[in-house]
Amino acid sequence: MSIGLSSFTPLYTLSIPAGGRWSMRIGRGKRLVVRAEGEGANAALWLYRADHPAERLNLPDTLKAQHTAKIALHDVLMSDEGRAMATVVHDTVGWHDPLSGVQTRSDVDRRYGETNFQRHRNAMLRSGYENAVKELVRNGLDAGDLVPPLNLFSKVWCDESGRMHFVPGFAPKGSEVGLRMEMDVTVILSNTPHPLDSRRPYPSVPLTLAVYADEPTDPLDPRLKTEEARRAMENTAWLYALLR
Repeated sequence: MSIGLSSFTPLYTLSIPAGGRWSMRIGRGKRLVVRAEGEGANAALWLYRADHPAERLNLPDTLKAQHTAKIALHDVLMSDEGRAMATVVHDTVGWHDPLSGVQTRSDVDRRYGETNFQRHRNAMLRSGYENAVKELVRNGLDAGDLVPPLNLFSKVWCDESGRMHFVPGFAPKGSEVGLRMEMDVTVILSNTPHPLDSRRPYPSVPLTLAVYADEPTDPLDPRLKTEEARRAMENTAWLYALLR
């Protein structure tokens, strides 16, 4: 992977097929890199604090605090308690969608045709909502803990009337995004179509994941974009200074 860590051996690697899902606890200071192995990928991402999952990714606060409607390089993903959960430290795409949510089972059936596990087994077309709930349950949570995801590799822009516009095939094959974990987190990832993607058939491409050793972000890093982002980083640093 072309992430500036080519001389390092990853601690963990995995491929996620089209429609697949994954979750894992990743420690503070580790870097998760997600690579799209085809054009037009979408990966819905959720973050929960590993030791206290009531604290989780809050995209409205993330956007408001950094004066943006997209996620890109050096943006901080913030929790609902004003702490930094992860930072985008590597990005070949330049735009990740925090606005659009995920498809449900009925959305997938209506758009691509009805499938079910009894008839189609592993060829069943999966929804982002179903994948997320299954991974939440695996981690001791349930559907009530679901929050809006960040859709990696997807671009959605809004016009002056507030209408949302999806850009098909936005991320080319080989696109990468790297997230440095600022706290111990449970990461959930669903490799399922973006809810505004009108392409047929079911548009999903394989993903490759790798986790590398890294270091937490310095709260004084000049690449942090706002005072609110620096304060979120300081809040996380204080959390771990008092815990460890």
